[in-house]
Amino acid sequence: MTVHPVMSAGAADTGTLVLKTDSGDHTYTVEVATTPGEQAKGLMFRRSLPPSHGMIFLYDPPRKIGMWMRNTYIPLDMVFIDADNRVHRIAAHTEPFSTDIIPSGGAVAAVLELNAGQADQIGLKPGDEVVYPGLAGAP
Repeated sequence: MTVHPVMSAGAADTGTLVLKTDSGDHTYTVEVATTPGEQAKGLMFRRSLPPSHGMIFLYDPPRKIGMWMRNTYIPLDMVFIDADNRVHRIAAHTEPFSTDIIPSGGAVAAVLELNAGQADQIGLKPGDEVVYPGLAGAP
C-alpha cells in the first residue's frame, strides 16, 4: 500500500468534477495534484477550503492507497474512487493533524478530498458515479 499525506496548496491544475447521487448532480472545482511534491504537500497548512472545492489525487494504474492528516487543519471527507469511476469508500470527517492511516479498502484510481460533511450533505454513497476527465476509466 502506498501512503500519501493529504494534499496542500499549490496544485498546478484545476478541473471540474461531478458527483452523481440520488439527490442530483453536484459539481466541484478540484485542484489536481499530479507531481510527487504536490501529492506530498496536499492540503497541509491550509486554514480553509472554499465551498464546492476539493482536491484530487489520480493513480494510474489503480492501487491500494493510505492517507493521513498530518499538518492538515481542515477536517475532510475522503472519497476513494475505483477504476470504474464509482465511489468505492468514504472516510467522513477525518481528524485534523492525525497520523493514523486512512486506508482505501482496495485498489482505487483516485482520492477526492472535500470539506468534512459534504458527502453526508449530498447523500454520497459507495457506488455513486464520479465524472472527471482525468480518471483512468474516463471516456
